[in-house]
Amino acid sequence: MAEIAVAIAAKVAEYLVHPLIHPFTYCCNYKSNLEKLKNEVQKLRDAKESVQHKVDDAKRSGEDIEQRVENWLITAEQILDAAARIIERTEDTTNRLCPNLNTRYQVSKKAAREVKAAAELLQQEGRFDKVSYRTVPEDIWLTSIKGYEAFESRMSTLNDVINALKNPDVHMIGVYGIGGVGKTMLVKEVARQARNDKLFDEVVYADVSQTPDIKKIQGQIADKLGLKFYEESESGRARKLCERLRKEKKILVILDNIWTNLDLENVGIPFGDRGCGVLMTARSQDVLSSKMDCQNNFLVGALNESEAWDLFKKLVGDKIENNDLKAVAVDIAKACGGLPIAIVTIARALRNKNTFEWKNALRELTRPSSSSFSGVPAEAYKSIELSYNHLEGEELKSTFLLCCLMDFIENPSVLYLLSYGMGLGLFKGTHTMEEARDRALTLVDKLKNSCLLLDGPESEYFSVHDVVRDVAISIASRDQHSIAVNNIEAPPRELLDRDTLKNCTAISLHNCKIGELVDGLECPRLKFFHISPREGFIKIPDNFFTRLTELRVLDFTEMHLLSLPSSLHLLVNLQTLCLDNGVLGDVAVIGELKQLEILSFQGSNIEQLPREIGQLTRLRSLNLSSCYQLKAISSNVISNLSQLEELYLGDTFIQWETEGQSSSERSRASLHELKHLSSLNTLEIQVRDPKVLPKGLLSQKLKRYKVFIGDEWNWPDRYENQRILKLKLNASICLKDEFFMQLKGLEELWLDEVQGVENVVYELDREGFPSLKHLHIQNNPYLLCINDSTELVPLDAFPLLESLSLSNLMNLEKISCSQLRAESFIRLRNLKVESCEKLTHIFSFSISRGLPQLQTIEVIACKSMKQIFVVGREDDINNTEVVDKIEFSQLRKLTLKSLPQLRSFCSVVKNSLQRQQELLASGTLSTEVILDHEPDTNKQFFNEKVCCQQPCSVSLYPFCFFWFVKN
Repeated sequence: MAEIAVAIAAKVAEYLVHPLIHPFTYCCNYKSNLEKLKNEVQKLRDAKESVQHKVDDAKRSGEDIEQRVENWLITAEQILDAAARIIERTEDTTNRLCPNLNTRYQVSKKAAREVKAAAELLQQEGRFDKVSYRTVPEDIWLTSIKGYEAFESRMSTLNDVINALKNPDVHMIGVYGIGGVGKTMLVKEVARQARNDKLFDEVVYADVSQTPDIKKIQGQIADKLGLKFYEESESGRARKLCERLRKEKKILVILDNIWTNLDLENVGIPFGDRGCGVLMTARSQDVLSSKMDCQNNFLVGALNESEAWDLFKKLVGDKIENNDLKAVAVDIAKACGGLPIAIVTIARALRNKNTFEWKNALRELTRPSSSSFSGVPAEAYKSIELSYNHLEGEELKSTFLLCCLMDFIENPSVLYLLSYGMGLGLFKGTHTMEEARDRALTLVDKLKNSCLLLDGPESEYFSVHDVVRDVAISIASRDQHSIAVNNIEAPPRELLDRDTLKNCTAISLHNCKIGELVDGLECPRLKFFHISPREGFIKIPDNFFTRLTELRVLDFTEMHLLSLPSSLHLLVNLQTLCLDNGVLGDVAVIGELKQLEILSFQGSNIEQLPREIGQLTRLRSLNLSSCYQLKAISSNVISNLSQLEELYLGDTFIQWETEGQSSSERSRASLHELKHLSSLNTLEIQVRDPKVLPKGLLSQKLKRYKVFIGDEWNWPDRYENQRILKLKLNASICLKDEFFMQLKGLEELWLDEVQGVENVVYELDREGFPSLKHLHIQNNPYLLCINDSTELVPLDAFPLLESLSLSNLMNLEKISCSQLRAESFIRLRNLKVESCEKLTHIFSFSISRGLPQLQTIEVIACKSMKQIFVVGREDDINNTEVVDKIEFSQLRKLTLKSLPQLRSFCSVVKNSLQRQQELLASGTLSTEVILDHEPDTNKQFFNEKVCCQQPCSVSLYPFCFFWFVKN
């Protein structure tokens, strides 16, 4: 009985006493709970800021953010918001003479709850060993079928290869055929279809070439996988690559253009593994079956006459059907031997030519020739040679041969072509680097149109088909006595033949194992010399250049040189000197090359640019980009280069002197010296400390510039645009002075912590940024509006803008506050708005209906966002335009996250009440329905008022509430 009594008493206490004590405890701990809350809020705010910085850095590097990190940031923001409301409510109750105990209880209880939530979240923050992960952009050819022709005669081969890939017992498959028959195009189409059919999760591609370079092959595969090598040896890289490939469940490795045995184990390819398929191409079946042990081999044959004629006709135009030339054209198509590369080059060469040129071409194609050589069939050789002969003028022909000679560069670009071509005097009639650049771009474009060059990864890059390159090098060897060798174990015999050297005009030795160059090389006509040794270390005799006085272009790439040969100063005609990616010692002797116009140290380990460089008064281009160890440039060196037109200082960490000191007091260069370069039209520069910036640094004469100011910016390898400005400035820098006079030509603009700007368009470019393609603004508490022209007339703002990103703009109220014309934002594709607390909507309906290119919309953590789009504007009540429909025909992705006030995707602006009633009465707008739960992400979100014509990925997160318009 006593035990029962105790139990009853305990229950009574639990139900009667505890409810009385518990609120009393919260009231007693009111102040301590609030104090704890403030402390935890400060800790959480600091942690959130730290994580956000890491996230921002990762995004700038092109990495994707871990979902758990994004969720953590959202939760942190929610806790901070809740805590801010509690603290605000506390301030109200504290001022009262007689505090309300119930209010204190509620506040204290909520404070204790948020303290616990903040503490738990802070523990999670310590687990973030990384906040992001690297993503590898997919190869363009995997998603594009540009250039592929689905010939009927190839369909059976294509299907056979795909069926072989489906066989779990087959791991090594070969495709063979003569050069130029289209093997590469076929295996890439196989890869596309296999990827679409989910046969493989990943597809990687490597070009092996006639002389395999194991490290290069490993690098090509690693790039596709996002793998970074830190090992120097081939065997170490092979182990790393093999380990990485085995992590993929199903992966297809394409090895294109195999000529001889390639040890896959030395490369690091786990052949024989069930998850790894290897697809190879070669010109010989024997290479595939005997040397590579392929289990199945498939022949890619020549096109039949009908297919060859159809392709030829497609390239020259259907008008040939009713032309007197049809008989000649049919015979030319036959003479190409069914080789696509021959057909394409000939068709492009003869298009729009005269009748006699067609007839002469047919005679040349059918005439016996001994010009073909091993690996390249006579039909292909003659067709490419004929296309070369039909190029207009020696300038275009020499450019073509130079481009093929440049194939040693992994991604040959117009910049390299410009450097070499200028040195060789290739671009006739040009007087400036700008004119020469335009000329080089024009010539490359002509060669691409002739199908002698192919597109590169970006507009200013190009590539060369291996058959075209082989023919071009043969022609250059024959006509210009050039020597071009790649990946050999000993010096080529041509370097030992005096008769050959006497007439030689160009030498290119790439990835060759050469311990020492020939002493006193005698090449009196040599104008171009490139060497890139396999190991980097090579001995160059001091008198090496004694008999090379006609040399105009010298390229020592990836060389280890404690000092340059003393005979270098004898190169009195040298125009271009490239010492890229080298380990360099004393380079002061370069100052004696008085005729030098182009000098490049890109990627080298040079630590200081010596004072002697200032003697190069004819220098027009200086490239110091990616020289990570370069800390200082001697004073007055830059200002002495009065003819300089191009200066590349991107991705460097140069310590500049501040403005104000006299030149006699300075030991290092200051940016003020750039003002002395009156001819400068191209500038790439990264300045981490804005305090060293002089006023008027950037001239309106600049045609191309990449200027990064501040310590937050990473320097990407490639750029889509020519005029880029990224700014992170403190309050001491004024945006409105002459420093920013060049803004009118901007294509890409990033603004970070730029103080004092409230209206981007009105204060920075009143013309509305007519050339801008990308705009990114972040971390600005002063910005109120992106566009407000303050003009009565409508403004064409951002007519070329493709992407708009706004982040952490705490006081931004509207994106556009003024009336815009239909052309404004017409090309916008990607829109992202994040942490803009006062923004209530993105665009008005009248602007939104003019966004036909919009592909992605992201709206994240905007506390006041009520609708994404609104019909009309608060300042435009009298607008009588009846908006029928908003269409997003290109929309692919919609992300709405952490938007507590969001009520609709699109609604009528509140101040236009009468207009809203008229629209509803006329049936133009349907009745709106409130949903207080997370909505179903189906097509109904885009009803007849909001049309999405393409499949669209919609991500709607918690804390979002919507009004949907009924169907």
